[in-house]
Amino acid sequence: MERIFAPWRIRYILSEKPKFCIFCEYPKQKNDKENLILFRGKKNFIIMNRNPYNPGHLMVCPYRHIASTEDLEEDEMLEAFNLINLSIKIIKISMSPDGFNVGINLGKVAGAGIADHLHIHVVPRWSGDTSFMPILADVQIVSEALEETYEKLKKKVDEITQQLLQNRIYAKL
Repeated sequence: MERIFAPWRIRYILSEKPKFCIFCEYPKQKNDKENLILFRGKKNFIIMNRNPYNPGHLMVCPYRHIASTEDLEEDEMLEAFNLINLSIKIIKISMSPDGFNVGINLGKVAGAGIADHLHIHVVPRWSGDTSFMPILADVQIVSEALEETYEKLKKKVDEITQQLLQNRIYAKL
């Protein structure tokens, strides 16, 4: 069984959390670069994880403050899965991972850091990305700064969505 070890995330787990929902507030601020929002759809958006398991760790979130997939409307669900596919595509083109984990943690006991607002994780994986460094030395090896990853992915998401809109594949986004 393979495991992702991310002991550096304990800083996030133990840190004081904002008094507001970042998935509700960040899209309202219209400061996408600072808030790491890569793409805005009509019902959902793509945001980078500020405390990633791996470089390129993205999340797809509905704008509505809902806690479960059961609460998604059909058009929100369809767009969310289109944005998951878009996330995978831009990461493949930009970062060439060997695979992906795509998942949803429903509820705090299931691992949701923000349990009240549904978000879907898209985590790129590379062979050997569970190296010994985080386990033995409490060291995270991230080959790229968060801001550089944002710029790389933002450029590709803009290019790809423009092409898709021209081809009317994502006409509903």
